[in-house]
Amino acid sequence: MKSISIGICMLALAGTVHGADAGSPQANYMLHCSGCHGIDGSGSPGAGIPTMRNSLGHFLRVPDGRDFLVQVPGTSQSALPNGAVAELLNWILKEFSPDEIPRGAPRYSELEVAKLRSRPLDDVPAFRAEVVGQLKNIGVTIE
Repeated sequence: MKSISIGICMLALAGTVHGADAGSPQANYMLHCSGCHGIDGSGSPGAGIPTMRNSLGHFLRVPDGRDFLVQVPGTSQSALPNGAVAELLNWILKEFSPDEIPRGAPRYSELEVAKLRSRPLDDVPAFRAEVVGQLKNIGVTIE
């Protein structure tokens, strides 16, 4: 019964991609990310899935944070090709955290994504905590 409910939910989520072409960053978000991060990027902090809203762009302020966004398991282990992952990350940042993106921050490229995906993280929570600490050191607080 639970798997039927999950399947129905995923179909409903996929059906909300109004006007998005198959393979577009918006469609890829709906199909590959929204199941955990929610349609609006709010995540599920109580379940250990932090929000992307009004915070994700801050990760681009430190090199480890930029790397982290590619190296988290959902990104690094995605079946999407590197170019599609780069487009998706750029879309997510602009969609959910545009005001936090540092001025002049480069967009993710296919080459950068390929390089970073080849080095997945061993301890995601510890690395995230390290990045959050680096951000705190420059005056940016992330939960």
